Amino acid sequence: MSSNNQAAWIDGKAAQLRVAEAPMPKAEAGQIVIRNKAIAINPVDWKIQDYGLFIQQWPAVLGEDVAGEVVEVGEGVSSFKKGDRVTSHTLSLVTSKPEDGGFQLYSRAAAAKTAKIPDSMSFAQGSVIPLALDTAAVGLYSDQSSGYLGLPMPSFNPSSSGKTIVVWGGSSSVGSMVIQLAAASGAKVVATASQQNHEFCKSLGASEVIDYKNASVVDDVVAAVKKVGGTFVGVYDAISEQDKSYKHTVPIIEKLGGGSLPVVLGGPENPPSSVKVGQVFGVNDMTHPIWADYLPKGLESGKFRAVPEPLVIGKGLENVQKGMDKNKEGVSAKKVVIEV
Repeated sequence: MSSNNQAAWIDGKAAQLRVAEAPMPKAEAGQIVIRNKAIAINPVDWKIQDYGLFIQQWPAVLGEDVAGEVVEVGEGVSSFKKGDRVTSHTLSLVTSKPEDGGFQLYSRAAAAKTAKIPDSMSFAQGSVIPLALDTAAVGLYSDQSSGYLGLPMPSFNPSSSGKTIVVWGGSSSVGSMVIQLAAASGAKVVATASQQNHEFCKSLGASEVIDYKNASVVDDVVAAVKKVGGTFVGVYDAISEQDKSYKHTVPIIEKLGGGSLPVVLGGPENPPSSVKVGQVFGVNDMTHPIWADYLPKGLESGKFRAVPEPLVIGKGLENVQKGMDKNKEGVSAKKVVIEV
Protein backbone atom coordinates (compact mmCIF):
# COMPACT_ATOMS: atom_id res chain seq x y z
CA MET A 1 0.00 0.00 0.00
CA SER A 2 1.27 3.43 -0.89
CA SER A 3 2.27 5.61 2.05
CA ASN A 4 0.91 8.75 0.41
CA ASN A 5 -2.61 10.04 0.95
CA GLN A 6 -4.31 13.23 -0.14
CA ALA A 7 -7.66 14.71 0.81
CA ALA A 8 -9.96 17.54 -0.20
CA TRP A 9 -9.91 19.48 3.08
CA ILE A 10 -12.35 22.11 4.27
CA ASP A 11 -10.90 24.69 6.68
CA GLY A 12 -14.09 26.30 7.95
CA LYS A 13 -17.60 27.44 7.18
CA ALA A 14 -17.99 28.73 3.59
CA ALA A 15 -14.37 27.80 2.74
CA GLN A 16 -13.62 26.23 -0.63
CA LEU A 17 -12.10 22.75 -0.58
CA ARG A 18 -8.32 22.50 -0.88
CA VAL A 19 -6.40 19.38 -1.90
CA ALA A 20 -3.43 18.59 0.32
CA GLU A 21 -1.62 15.73 2.03
CA ALA A 22 -3.55 13.75 4.63
CA PRO A 23 -2.62 11.08 7.18
CA MET A 24 -2.76 7.52 5.93
CA PRO A 25 -5.67 5.79 7.70
CA LYS A 26 -4.96 2.74 9.84
CA ALA A 27 -7.61 0.03 10.26
CA GLU A 28 -8.57 -0.64 13.87
CA ALA A 29 -10.75 -3.50 15.11
CA GLY A 30 -13.86 -3.89 12.99
CA GLN A 31 -12.54 -1.53 10.32
CA ILE A 32 -11.02 -1.62 6.85
CA VAL A 33 -9.08 0.85 4.72
CA ILE A 34 -10.30 1.46 1.18
CA ARG A 35 -8.37 2.85 -1.78
CA ASN A 36 -11.14 4.97 -3.22
CA LYS A 37 -11.89 4.74 -6.92
CA ALA A 38 -15.08 6.83 -6.93
CA ILE A 39 -16.79 9.13 -4.44
CA ALA A 40 -20.31 10.53 -4.58
CA ILE A 41 -21.61 13.91 -3.45
CA ASN A 42 -24.63 14.36 -1.17
CA PRO A 43 -26.60 17.51 -0.35
CA VAL A 44 -25.34 17.33 3.23
CA ASP A 45 -21.83 18.02 1.92
CA TRP A 46 -22.51 21.44 0.43
CA LYS A 47 -24.84 22.29 3.30
CA ILE A 48 -22.00 21.65 5.72
CA GLN A 49 -19.79 23.82 3.55
CA ASP A 50 -22.33 26.65 3.46
CA TYR A 51 -23.50 26.54 7.07
CA GLY A 52 -20.78 24.78 9.08
CA LEU A 53 -23.17 22.07 10.30
CA PHE A 54 -22.02 19.04 12.35
CA ILE A 55 -18.29 19.79 12.22
CA GLN A 56 -16.66 19.73 15.66
CA GLN A 57 -13.10 20.33 14.56
CA TRP A 58 -11.56 22.10 11.55
CA PRO A 59 -10.01 21.36 9.14
CA ALA A 60 -12.21 18.43 8.21
CA VAL A 61 -12.62 15.83 5.49
CA LEU A 62 -16.21 15.45 4.34
CA GLY A 63 -17.76 12.73 2.21
CA GLU A 64 -19.95 9.74 3.03
CA ASP A 65 -20.07 7.68 -0.17
CA VAL A 66 -17.06 5.77 -1.47
CA ALA A 67 -16.37 2.75 -3.67
CA GLY A 68 -12.97 1.18 -4.20
CA GLU A 69 -10.66 -1.66 -3.22
CA VAL A 70 -9.85 -2.93 0.26
CA VAL A 71 -6.16 -2.41 1.06
CA GLU A 72 -6.11 -3.19 4.81
CA VAL A 73 -8.28 -5.25 7.12
CA GLY A 74 -8.49 -4.66 10.85
CA GLU A 75 -8.70 -7.12 13.71
CA GLY A 76 -11.87 -9.19 13.84
CA VAL A 77 -12.91 -8.51 10.24
CA SER A 78 -13.53 -11.80 8.42
CA SER A 79 -15.97 -10.69 5.73
CA PHE A 80 -13.44 -8.72 3.66
CA LYS A 81 -9.93 -9.25 2.35
CA LYS A 82 -7.40 -7.16 0.46
CA GLY A 83 -8.45 -6.59 -3.13
CA ASP A 84 -12.20 -6.85 -2.55
CA ARG A 85 -14.26 -4.37 -4.57
CA VAL A 86 -16.58 -2.59 -2.14
CA THR A 87 -18.97 0.27 -1.52
CA SER A 88 -18.98 1.89 1.91
CA HIS A 89 -20.60 4.56 4.07
CA THR A 90 -17.76 6.51 5.67
CA LEU A 91 -18.51 8.07 9.04
CA SER A 92 -16.47 11.22 9.64
CA LEU A 93 -19.69 13.12 10.45
CA VAL A 94 -20.03 10.80 13.44
CA THR A 95 -16.42 10.35 14.49
CA SER A 96 -15.11 13.84 13.58
CA LYS A 97 -11.89 12.15 12.43
CA PRO A 98 -10.46 13.15 9.03
CA GLU A 99 -9.34 9.60 8.23
CA ASP A 100 -13.03 8.54 8.28
CA GLY A 101 -14.03 11.03 5.55
CA GLY A 102 -14.72 10.04 1.97
CA PHE A 103 -13.13 12.92 0.07
CA GLN A 104 -9.63 11.45 -0.07
CA LEU A 105 -7.58 8.77 -1.78
CA TYR A 106 -7.72 6.36 1.16
CA SER A 107 -10.56 6.18 3.69
CA ARG A 108 -11.08 4.21 6.86
CA ALA A 109 -14.49 2.55 7.06
CA ALA A 110 -16.51 0.32 9.35
CA ALA A 111 -16.79 -3.22 7.99
CA ALA A 112 -20.43 -3.18 9.14
CA LYS A 113 -21.14 -0.28 6.76
CA THR A 114 -19.43 -1.89 3.77
CA ALA A 115 -20.58 -4.36 1.11
CA LYS A 116 -18.91 -6.11 -1.80
CA ILE A 117 -19.96 -5.05 -5.27
CA PRO A 118 -20.01 -7.38 -8.29
CA ASP A 119 -17.25 -7.28 -10.89
CA SER A 120 -19.83 -6.17 -13.46
CA MET A 121 -20.52 -2.96 -11.52
CA SER A 122 -18.33 0.09 -11.98
CA PHE A 123 -16.96 1.89 -8.94
CA ALA A 124 -18.92 4.97 -10.03
CA GLN A 125 -22.14 2.95 -9.85
CA GLY A 126 -21.16 1.51 -6.49
CA SER A 127 -20.51 4.93 -4.99
CA VAL A 128 -24.12 6.13 -5.38
CA ILE A 129 -25.44 3.72 -2.75
CA PRO A 130 -24.19 4.23 0.83
CA LEU A 131 -25.67 7.27 2.58
CA ALA A 132 -28.91 7.10 0.59
CA LEU A 133 -29.33 3.42 1.49
CA ASP A 134 -28.79 4.01 5.20
CA THR A 135 -31.01 7.09 5.21
CA ALA A 136 -33.79 5.23 3.40
CA ALA A 137 -33.54 2.24 5.72
CA VAL A 138 -33.62 4.22 8.97
CA GLY A 139 -36.80 6.03 7.89
CA LEU A 140 -38.48 2.87 6.64
CA TYR A 141 -37.67 0.44 9.43
CA SER A 142 -37.58 2.50 12.62
CA ASP A 143 -40.57 2.46 14.96
CA GLN A 144 -43.77 3.90 13.54
CA SER A 145 -44.72 5.39 16.91
CA SER A 146 -41.67 7.68 16.63
CA GLY A 147 -42.60 9.12 13.23
CA TYR A 148 -41.04 6.47 11.02
CA LEU A 149 -42.74 3.85 8.83
CA GLY A 150 -42.18 0.62 10.74
CA LEU A 151 -41.97 -1.71 7.74
CA PRO A 152 -40.62 -5.27 7.98
CA MET A 153 -37.02 -5.71 6.83
CA PRO A 154 -36.52 -6.35 3.08
CA SER A 155 -36.34 -9.77 1.47
CA PHE A 156 -36.07 -11.11 -2.06
CA ASN A 157 -39.44 -12.86 -1.89
CA PRO A 158 -41.53 -10.55 0.29
CA SER A 159 -45.07 -11.33 1.31
CA SER A 160 -47.48 -8.40 1.38
CA SER A 161 -47.14 -6.27 4.49
CA GLY A 162 -50.59 -4.81 3.82
CA LYS A 163 -49.03 -1.33 4.16
CA THR A 164 -48.93 1.54 1.69
CA ILE A 165 -46.50 4.48 1.73
CA VAL A 166 -45.94 7.62 -0.29
CA VAL A 167 -42.41 8.58 -1.37
CA TRP A 168 -42.10 12.30 -2.09
CA GLY A 169 -39.12 12.74 -4.41
CA GLY A 170 -39.06 9.22 -5.83
CA SER A 171 -36.31 9.83 -8.39
CA SER A 172 -33.95 11.43 -5.86
CA SER A 173 -31.02 9.50 -4.43
CA VAL A 174 -32.80 8.71 -1.16
CA GLY A 175 -36.20 8.34 -2.82
CA SER A 176 -35.03 5.74 -5.30
CA MET A 177 -33.60 3.67 -2.45
CA VAL A 178 -36.82 4.06 -0.44
CA ILE A 179 -38.93 2.74 -3.31
CA GLN A 180 -36.76 -0.34 -3.80
CA LEU A 181 -36.53 -1.20 -0.11
CA ALA A 182 -40.22 -0.57 0.55
CA ALA A 183 -41.21 -2.83 -2.34
CA ALA A 184 -38.81 -5.49 -1.01
CA SER A 185 -40.58 -5.14 2.34
CA GLY A 186 -43.93 -6.00 0.82
CA ALA A 187 -45.32 -2.46 0.87
CA LYS A 188 -47.19 -0.71 -1.92
CA VAL A 189 -45.60 2.55 -3.01
CA VAL A 190 -47.05 5.74 -4.47
CA ALA A 191 -44.24 8.07 -5.56
CA THR A 192 -43.95 11.61 -6.85
CA ALA A 193 -41.51 12.62 -9.59
CA SER A 194 -41.35 14.81 -12.67
CA GLN A 195 -43.04 13.32 -15.72
CA GLN A 196 -39.79 12.18 -17.38
CA ASN A 197 -38.92 10.06 -14.32
CA HIS A 198 -42.23 8.19 -13.93
CA GLU A 199 -41.06 5.02 -15.68
CA PHE A 200 -37.83 5.09 -13.67
CA CYS A 201 -39.79 5.08 -10.41
CA LYS A 202 -42.09 2.32 -11.64
CA SER A 203 -39.09 0.22 -12.63
CA LEU A 204 -37.93 0.42 -9.00
CA GLY A 205 -41.25 -0.86 -7.67
CA ALA A 206 -43.66 2.07 -7.42
CA SER A 207 -47.29 1.16 -8.17
CA GLU A 208 -48.33 4.70 -9.05
CA VAL A 209 -46.29 7.83 -9.81
CA ILE A 210 -47.70 11.36 -9.67
CA ASP A 211 -46.18 14.49 -11.20
CA TYR A 212 -45.29 16.73 -8.26
CA LYS A 213 -45.71 19.77 -10.52
CA ASN A 214 -49.46 19.20 -10.85
CA ALA A 215 -51.50 21.90 -9.14
CA SER A 216 -53.72 19.09 -7.86
CA VAL A 217 -50.81 16.95 -6.62
CA VAL A 218 -52.15 16.57 -3.07
CA ASP A 219 -55.52 15.26 -4.23
CA ASP A 220 -53.85 13.19 -6.95
CA VAL A 221 -51.62 11.43 -4.42
CA VAL A 222 -54.51 10.83 -2.03
CA ALA A 223 -56.54 9.30 -4.87
CA ALA A 224 -53.59 7.10 -5.91
CA VAL A 225 -53.16 5.80 -2.35
CA LYS A 226 -56.83 4.88 -2.19
CA LYS A 227 -56.55 3.24 -5.62
CA VAL A 228 -53.68 0.92 -4.70
CA GLY A 229 -55.30 0.00 -1.38
CA GLY A 230 -53.66 -1.26 1.79
CA THR A 231 -53.19 0.51 5.10
CA PHE A 232 -51.64 3.95 4.66
CA VAL A 233 -48.81 4.45 7.17
CA GLY A 234 -47.15 7.67 6.04
CA VAL A 235 -45.02 9.69 3.63
CA TYR A 236 -41.26 9.39 3.31
CA ASP A 237 -40.27 12.95 2.42
CA ALA A 238 -36.96 12.58 0.59
CA ILE A 239 -36.89 16.32 -0.26
CA SER A 240 -37.77 17.81 3.14
CA GLU A 241 -38.08 21.49 2.27
CA GLN A 242 -40.98 23.71 3.32
CA ASP A 243 -41.91 25.18 -0.07
CA LYS A 244 -40.92 22.16 -2.14
CA SER A 245 -42.45 19.33 -0.14
CA TYR A 246 -43.88 19.99 3.34
CA LYS A 247 -46.63 22.19 1.94
CA HIS A 248 -47.80 19.04 0.12
CA THR A 249 -46.75 16.11 2.29
CA VAL A 250 -48.37 17.37 5.49
CA PRO A 251 -51.80 17.88 3.80
CA ILE A 252 -51.52 14.45 2.14
CA ILE A 253 -51.11 12.79 5.53
CA GLU A 254 -53.95 14.83 7.01
CA LYS A 255 -56.32 13.90 4.19
CA LEU A 256 -55.45 10.22 4.57
CA GLY A 257 -56.30 10.23 8.27
CA GLY A 258 -52.86 10.75 9.79
CA GLY A 259 -49.55 8.96 9.69
CA SER A 260 -45.77 9.20 9.89
CA LEU A 261 -43.51 11.68 8.12
CA PRO A 262 -39.85 10.64 8.07
CA VAL A 263 -37.76 13.66 7.00
CA VAL A 264 -34.10 14.03 6.05
CA LEU A 265 -33.77 17.67 7.11
CA GLY A 266 -35.46 19.88 9.70
CA GLY A 267 -39.16 19.07 9.82
CA PRO A 268 -42.22 21.22 9.05
CA GLU A 269 -43.13 24.01 11.43
CA ASN A 270 -45.99 23.28 13.84
CA PRO A 271 -47.22 20.05 12.23
CA PRO A 272 -50.74 18.96 13.18
CA SER A 273 -51.13 16.21 15.77
CA SER A 274 -52.12 13.72 13.08
CA VAL A 275 -48.66 14.03 11.49
CA LYS A 276 -45.86 12.28 13.41
CA VAL A 277 -42.50 13.65 12.26
CA GLY A 278 -39.41 11.41 12.44
CA GLN A 279 -36.02 13.05 11.90
CA VAL A 280 -33.81 10.61 9.98
CA PHE A 281 -30.11 10.42 10.76
CA GLY A 282 -28.63 7.90 8.36
CA VAL A 283 -26.28 6.14 10.79
CA ASN A 284 -27.90 3.36 12.79
CA ASP A 285 -26.87 -0.15 13.78
CA MET A 286 -30.25 -1.44 12.63
CA THR A 287 -29.06 -1.29 9.01
CA HIS A 288 -26.11 -3.67 9.52
CA PRO A 289 -28.05 -6.77 8.33
CA ILE A 290 -28.87 -4.96 5.09
CA TRP A 291 -25.18 -4.25 4.47
CA ALA A 292 -24.09 -7.75 5.43
CA ASP A 293 -26.65 -9.75 3.52
CA TYR A 294 -29.38 -8.03 1.52
CA LEU A 295 -27.25 -5.46 -0.33
CA PRO A 296 -24.41 -7.68 -1.64
CA LYS A 297 -26.82 -10.45 -2.64
CA GLY A 298 -29.21 -7.96 -4.22
CA LEU A 299 -26.46 -6.29 -6.26
CA GLU A 300 -25.06 -9.64 -7.38
CA SER A 301 -28.47 -10.96 -8.47
CA GLY A 302 -29.66 -7.68 -9.96
CA LYS A 303 -32.64 -7.56 -7.63
CA PHE A 304 -31.33 -4.36 -6.05
CA ARG A 305 -30.09 -1.57 -8.27
CA ALA A 306 -27.41 1.05 -7.72
CA VAL A 307 -29.49 4.11 -8.56
CA PRO A 308 -29.77 6.84 -9.60
CA GLU A 309 -27.20 6.64 -12.38
CA PRO A 310 -23.86 8.31 -11.63
CA LEU A 311 -23.13 11.65 -13.27
CA VAL A 312 -19.32 11.62 -13.41
CA ILE A 313 -18.15 15.21 -13.70
CA GLY A 314 -14.41 14.78 -13.27
CA LYS A 315 -11.45 12.69 -12.18
CA GLY A 316 -9.28 13.64 -9.24
CA LEU A 317 -9.84 15.29 -5.86
CA GLU A 318 -9.54 18.76 -7.39
CA ASN A 319 -12.98 18.14 -8.94
CA VAL A 320 -14.76 17.50 -5.63
CA GLN A 321 -15.58 21.20 -5.21
CA LYS A 322 -16.99 21.21 -8.73
CA GLY A 323 -19.12 18.23 -7.71
CA MET A 324 -20.38 20.04 -4.61
CA ASP A 325 -21.37 23.02 -6.76
CA LYS A 326 -23.15 20.78 -9.26
CA ASN A 327 -25.10 18.99 -6.55
CA LYS A 328 -26.17 22.31 -5.06
CA GLU A 329 -27.27 23.49 -8.49
CA GLY A 330 -29.51 20.42 -8.71
CA VAL A 331 -29.66 17.22 -10.74
CA SER A 332 -32.57 15.01 -11.83
CA ALA A 333 -32.47 11.23 -11.44
CA LYS A 334 -28.66 11.37 -11.32
CA LYS A 335 -26.03 11.37 -8.57
CA VAL A 336 -22.90 13.47 -8.83
CA VAL A 337 -19.76 11.32 -8.72
CA ILE A 338 -16.03 12.03 -8.87
CA GLU A 339 -13.60 9.34 -9.96
CA VAL A 340 -10.32 9.31 -8.04
